[in-house]
Amino acid sequence: MTGQRTAAPRGQDTGGALQMRAAWLHGVGDVRVGSGPRPRPAPGEVLLAVRAVGLCGSDRHYYLEGGIGGAQIGAPLILGHEFAAQIVAGELDAAGLEPGTLVAVDPARPCGRCEWCIHGHPNLCPHVRFAGSPPDEHGALAEYAVAPSNCLFPLPPGLDAARGALLEPLGVAIHAVDLAKLRTMETVLVLGAGAIGLLMLQVARAAGAAEIYVVDPLSERLAAAAELGASAVASTPAQVPLWTHGRGVDVVLEATDAAEAAAAAAEAVRIGGRLILAGIPSADTVVLPAATVRRKGLTIKFVRRMKHTYPRAIAMAHSGRVRLEPLITHRFPLSRAPEAFAVHAHRRDGVIRAVVEIPG
Repeated sequence: MTGQRTAAPRGQDTGGALQMRAAWLHGVGDVRVGSGPRPRPAPGEVLLAVRAVGLCGSDRHYYLEGGIGGAQIGAPLILGHEFAAQIVAGELDAAGLEPGTLVAVDPARPCGRCEWCIHGHPNLCPHVRFAGSPPDEHGALAEYAVAPSNCLFPLPPGLDAARGALLEPLGVAIHAVDLAKLRTMETVLVLGAGAIGLLMLQVARAAGAAEIYVVDPLSERLAAAAELGASAVASTPAQVPLWTHGRGVDVVLEATDAAEAAAAAAEAVRIGGRLILAGIPSADTVVLPAATVRRKGLTIKFVRRMKHTYPRAIAMAHSGRVRLEPLITHRFPLSRAPEAFAVHAHRRDGVIRAVVEIPG
């Protein structure tokens, strides 16, 4: 975007004195790296030097389709909500974090005042500001970003920026397993072995599941699932009756972009079982067979991001109960962000998670 002007996002310097490099999504399949205004922290915010950004499934929808449901790209937007950053020198935060501290950043800013926030569901806040979301909440695919101090979580020694960025999807996986109310020695099917699905696999294993089966059409993702502890893997859910002797699994954790995945989950789960649906279908449509879900008396829950999960995500990653490194299959500098999006969106070269890195 060099040589072009873009409307300044909320909180950014409009005087033109301070600039930064960023990757802007201009439309479907159109990511350009160029210069834009550096953000200025508002009261209570901290200026951050971004170090690593993971490309997520929602970023893929914005790139391929231009939006998710009613959230459509209008003006050029900086995507990226999975990220780790360093606190910029001279910007001391109210929580006492030192300049240079490497932190994972919660991308959500719920209002804290609505009915849902007050009752402990900030992930459902209808007024939430979420990094990298239309129309004007710019994300972290840039040299600098800002965030409130209560969104910053220091990374312990041994967790680098790339793995710190993956704490956000790990938080989604933790929230999904929380919603499942998984009990020790229950059986689990994970539908979809992208980054979220592979993290669900590991969290379910840590939560005490007896058997964890994984289904995905891509052989390289099945290989990753097997390496990360899946009991069995297959390219189709037709294997589930064979694995469970016709009973079905206790819980299905779904993390795909396919509208038909919910129906497959309903067929695979036992009578009285639970379906946890985390995927964002490309057609913005979920198809469920009414007779099946009614006759089985299924409990169905949808995953909306996460809530209060960063401390547990950090503990799981730092202790080794969850492995993040195998999920990072591709690394790109900011200058190659367009290539990173193309590889991620079209699932090239065995990609699971592409991370854009910005060294200090």
